[in-house]
Amino acid sequence: GNGLTGAIPPQIGSLVNLYSIDLSNNRLTGKIPKEIGKLHRLNFLYLQDNQLTGEIPKEIGNLTNLARLFLSSNRLTGGIPKEIGGLINLKYLFLFKNEFSGKIPKQIGALTNLFKLDLSSNNLMGAIPKEIGQLKKLNSLRLFSNQLTGSIPSNIGDLVELEFLFL
Repeated sequence: GNGLTGAIPPQIGSLVNLYSIDLSNNRLTGKIPKEIGKLHRLNFLYLQDNQLTGEIPKEIGNLTNLARLFLSSNRLTGGIPKEIGGLINLKYLFLFKNEFSGKIPKQIGALTNLFKLDLSSNNLMGAIPKEIGQLKKLNSLRLFSNQLTGSIPSNIGDLVELEFLFL
């Protein structure tokens, strides 16, 4: 929240000891640099509430220690990369209020430590993947304001920890 402008420099990838990045609530523009995938120790990545554009780089899947990924309220486009399924320690995934399109990747079912998932207010389409039923620790699932079709997967009833469901 400092009024920062401009792009995130690719040189951020050389800061290999970073544990946390919080650049939220600024006016950053441009793409998320793929070099961010070199930050293997990263646990928290907060880039929400900026003006970032382009796709989530597939290199984000290299951040296997990541517990929180907040990219909401930007202008990100394209599909949610299947590589996101590699973020096995992820607990919070907030991608709401962007311009994501395509289907919710079935690889999201590999995020078995996920506690909160918010993909609302995008342009996602197709069916809710049945793999969502594998997220046994999920407390909150928000998928509203998309263009999803089809039935609600029956195994959503397996999410016994779920307290908030917004479809």
